[in-house]
Amino acid sequence: MTHHQRPTDRPTARGRRHTSLRTLGLAAVLLLPFAATGCGTGTAADDSAGGARTGGTLVIGATGKLPNPDTVIGGAGFEGKRLVSFQLYEGLTRYDLSKTDGPAPITGALATSWKVADDDRTWTFTLRKGVKFHDGTPFDADAVLFNLDRYLNKKSPQYTDALGAAAGEYAGGITEYTKLSDDRVRLVTDQPNGHFPQDLAHVLIASPTAVKKTGSADFSEHPVGTGPFRFVRQQTGEQIELARFDGYWRGAPKLDKLVVKALPDPAARTAALRSGAVNWIEYPNPDDIPSLESDGLKVVTNNYDHLWYWILDTTAGPWKDPRVRRAANYAIDREAIAENLLHGTAAPAEQAAPDGTFAYDPANDTYGHDPAKARELLADAGYAKGFSTSVTVPTGGSGNLIPVPIAEAVQRDLAAVGIKAEIRTTDWSTLIAAEAKGEVARDSQAIAQSTTLFQSEALLPLFIGTDSPFWTGHYSNPKVDKLLASAGTATDRAAREADYTEALKLVTEDAPWLFVVNDRNPRAISPKVHGLVQPQSWFIDLTTVRVDR
Repeated sequence: MTHHQRPTDRPTARGRRHTSLRTLGLAAVLLLPFAATGCGTGTAADDSAGGARTGGTLVIGATGKLPNPDTVIGGAGFEGKRLVSFQLYEGLTRYDLSKTDGPAPITGALATSWKVADDDRTWTFTLRKGVKFHDGTPFDADAVLFNLDRYLNKKSPQYTDALGAAAGEYAGGITEYTKLSDDRVRLVTDQPNGHFPQDLAHVLIASPTAVKKTGSADFSEHPVGTGPFRFVRQQTGEQIELARFDGYWRGAPKLDKLVVKALPDPAARTAALRSGAVNWIEYPNPDDIPSLESDGLKVVTNNYDHLWYWILDTTAGPWKDPRVRRAANYAIDREAIAENLLHGTAAPAEQAAPDGTFAYDPANDTYGHDPAKARELLADAGYAKGFSTSVTVPTGGSGNLIPVPIAEAVQRDLAAVGIKAEIRTTDWSTLIAAEAKGEVARDSQAIAQSTTLFQSEALLPLFIGTDSPFWTGHYSNPKVDKLLASAGTATDRAAREADYTEALKLVTEDAPWLFVVNDRNPRAISPKVHGLVQPQSWFIDLTTVRVDR
């Protein structure tokens, strides 16, 4: 039996969380970061044409730079994890992305089952037998311990600060990891953690043989995992080419090749799709959707866990008063933004919990468009004549939709009830770098951005908990903190969901944010692409997809 205990000088889970955010910025958690109506359906791509033929090359145009392909380092938000990291690697668990009619649950990946002891801290995982890495070496308990050492043990020759910081969000609470047998490991957390199986979907496992061969410094040039696709070549940050892994334990993907290109400009993405340079693009410009569909291209959507919102400074100026914050929320015409501006690629967000996540309760929908009520609340708060404020808005960025036009629509709605909001633009990297230091780029009283709340429960306290390490408008509600703590330690899923739903109900009432729209994860694809299942998730399973040759 091999037993590893983390050195006593390692920071706590909370300490690691602070370190990782300040080291890597917020791109990994800010998203960037859908029941289908309007543009397509949840099942999305028709698989009726072409019978059961397999193969072809899928070329995807992504909205931003591609991640560092060394396991957990990433650096391109959840889009990079979706299109690259989760294609190369797996954790002990994974998201089940096979359905379209509900939030994606966690299921087994490199582990087939797990159980937690009565202390709610000691977990035993039974590992999947017969799994091979892309280099042909076997996956086993030693591989799990090797990777945890690489992430958590500073004395490991493969440890780097970048790996440690990135892994801290999901593995930072692991205090012990023990090999019980070739196919069983025991992991101990520093405190009860009900979402631990979900966390481990993000703790990606690399081939120990490959890591030792290249060293951690060069592993990103030759990444090797157990995922459905294996690495072929890359232009760092700009394009990566993967090939089908015939030995994949769930069965080889249908595609021959997967190529992901960084195309941050939406016009360039659309042009590439029209020309055939790519056959799939993430987030098409909503204004292009009617003409894309007219040209025979398919646009698919589904509800999922995503919110585009303004974070308000709840400790200064008019935004300090919850009546003012509620008034601003009543002022927004979300239906017009969702339908007229975003052409059905988003849904109105009338509460803090996004539609398409398990914390959503339609009974908590609160903020319809009611300018009269907004004016009444402003008058009651002493702002009958309105006031002036400012908001920093990114010009783009993963998951941010079309941020400036959305912000301008909100600006017009607020002006109609007397709130004059100055828009101050900046680039996405500047915004999140400042936020990670607890600051607001361009010194505004609000920030406009998007995020996901429940794709990783471990991150939720960073958005609505007291004393978050990054700027969230200084929001604090002890009742919310108590519910988050209760949910975080509960291993019973139903109990966690109830606590989260109640916590987001309180956040809705407190209105520390302007809840604007929930993105529907639109993507435009060539009619030659078949077999896509569009789940209610930020992530996606590409093993079912094929492309006509």
